[in-house]
Amino acid sequence: MFPRRRSIKLIDVAGIRIGVDPTWFIALFLLIFLLNGSFRNTLNSSSTVAYATTVATVLLFFGSLIVHELGHAIAARRRGIQVTGIELFLLGGLTRMSREPATPGEELEIAAAGPAGTVLFALVCLAVGVAAVGWNQLWHAVVLATAVHITPVLLALAWLIPMNVLILVFNLVPAYPLDGGRIARAIVWRATGDRERGSRAAAKSGQWFAILLVGIGIWLLLRGSLIGAWLLMLSFLMWQSAKGALVQSAVTTRINTVRVGDVMDRDPLTLPSITPLADALDQFFHRYAAVWLPVTDETGHFLGISERARVQAANDEGNGWLTVASVLDADVASLEVSEDRLLTEVLGSEAMGRLGAVVAVDRDGMLRGVITVEQIRRALQAAFATPI
Repeated sequence: MFPRRRSIKLIDVAGIRIGVDPTWFIALFLLIFLLNGSFRNTLNSSSTVAYATTVATVLLFFGSLIVHELGHAIAARRRGIQVTGIELFLLGGLTRMSREPATPGEELEIAAAGPAGTVLFALVCLAVGVAAVGWNQLWHAVVLATAVHITPVLLALAWLIPMNVLILVFNLVPAYPLDGGRIARAIVWRATGDRERGSRAAAKSGQWFAILLVGIGIWLLLRGSLIGAWLLMLSFLMWQSAKGALVQSAVTTRINTVRVGDVMDRDPLTLPSITPLADALDQFFHRYAAVWLPVTDETGHFLGISERARVQAANDEGNGWLTVASVLDADVASLEVSEDRLLTEVLGSEAMGRLGAVVAVDRDGMLRGVITVEQIRRALQAAFATPI
């Protein structure tokens, strides 16, 4: 459902990379375009003031989405899940985690933390508004009553508060992949002890909700509202995500006892960390047509991965004498997995999506094998070759 290409980094918050997908700029400029006219009419001031208010309000709105995703990220970290970053894109935000929640308690806490972040942001806006102008004037600003004098700050708050309430209500709809759908999955999972039953229930609800959004989107388009087009895109992606969850649930049911160690390559090609870059290209990358390779030290500990493009770039700059360790992607937390983990738990991992593989290690960090998409494909073929 979500973009996989590399996002544009904005900032780091508590060690979490915040980035935007290129499609986010479409949402940014479109929202500014849609709001600027109404803000100018409401403020009854110069176009410069109205435009500046619009831009600031829209940026704060996307800031609220980041707060929402930070809620997910902080909750995931509390549960020992590595967070690889937060991204904003055309239709919202996404927190990338190294693995899916392993228990219904983890699922519930992480899913609920996002809406909690939205509530916090809305309450802060409400507190600022009440402190600045009082409850009555703030309420009149929200409903755009003509009797109240609207200032740029008051207008921004009056727009942000109901928008965050709307986002909160929307996200709590029990339809996958919304937070409400994940909460519903956690509840069914805990009640039945069956994660896949919870996934199927939330995914089917997600498909029905996507159909409802199609109807609302078409109705809005016929009335000349561009929001209808946004809802149609959102409904399509929700349907695809829910469908994917149903497919994954069927796959999981078939291979829910298969572990990483059962299908991984126990003797993978590895690259010693002391290898000069020039030798790495000639003796490893070119010889074996490898795009990336796991790197180990002299004792066999997994240190990270080395990508051919990065090695080639450094070599072309005249640094072929440097060792592989100098251009190493050492973000091992998102790349490694225990060989005792269930195969189903690595299907949606960030490394599997980015590299097409994960590296299996033991408790001491020793490399034990590599499992690739191709090996998973063969495991699935073997599982589905036998009728249920």
